[in-house]
Amino acid sequence: MRVRRGLSRPRGGSRKSNTAPRPQGGWGVPWLYLAPALVVLGGLLVYPIYQLGLISFFQYTQAQVSGGEPTTFEGFGNYSALFSDSQFWQVLLATVLFAGACVVSTLAVGCALAVLLTRVRALPRLVLMLAALGAWATPAVTGSTVWLLLFDPDFGPVNRILGLGDHSWTYGRLSAFFLVLLEVVWCSFPFVMVTVYAGIRAVPSEVLEAAALDGASQWRIWRSVLTPMLRPILTVVTIQSVIWDFKVFTQIYVMTNGGGIAGQNLVLNVYAYQQAFASSKYSLGSAIGVVMLLMLLAVTLVYLRLLRRQGEEL
Repeated sequence: MRVRRGLSRPRGGSRKSNTAPRPQGGWGVPWLYLAPALVVLGGLLVYPIYQLGLISFFQYTQAQVSGGEPTTFEGFGNYSALFSDSQFWQVLLATVLFAGACVVSTLAVGCALAVLLTRVRALPRLVLMLAALGAWATPAVTGSTVWLLLFDPDFGPVNRILGLGDHSWTYGRLSAFFLVLLEVVWCSFPFVMVTVYAGIRAVPSEVLEAAALDGASQWRIWRSVLTPMLRPILTVVTIQSVIWDFKVFTQIYVMTNGGGIAGQNLVLNVYAYQQAFASSKYSLGSAIGVVMLLMLLAVTLVYLRLLRRQGEEL
């Protein structure tokens, strides 16, 4: 009689399932844990956005705020008036160009300093990191005031060093935008520098050494080796810089005294503030806010889609 070797599965036994056990409590348990955060977000984010959109569909001026006149429903009248205003399109174009220049400059400075951090010794690296983080932590109002003092036509050291006399940087449109751009880049590049530097440190050193042994220059290593490997990080910092620079308010308002001479340095955020509070056209200012929200929401959706695509690749 032959005996089969090995273990035999007992009759009536069942195979073990590879699926993970479901958490006890049902599908409502995760939402129960998220409920406090959802309540806070609903109060701080959803409700203000709802009120912003609601006001944009009504005639809401100082007369309605004081109760002298009733609030009337305008529908898309505020948006029609906004889109038919030539100044809105000029401000929108200036905002897009200014934000684009700020994003490109911030990425260039941040990436260059990130590469520099990998080339210097520990002490200079620490000094540069502390200086950059100090600029990043400085409030926008304080930083804007300091930059105005540096470029002051009477007492600023920049004009004395450059020999420009009493040249006013905030008088001309382009020079004022350039001055604000310098301040925006100064307070924004540390985020790009730290993030990109962390990404470079995560790249295997053997890859960089092999590229250097093959005779590649530093620019070729950055363009052909580091940039493809850092594409997810560069995507994140680019999208976030676009969102931050598109809604710049404090720097423009402080450094150009509310938008420059005859509004030559207006951006959408400052333009909405002027319409809502300076002119008491709260509904029109709300319409501008909704337009900005939709534009930034589109950028955010692109950002989330890119993150999802990168997650699928990983």
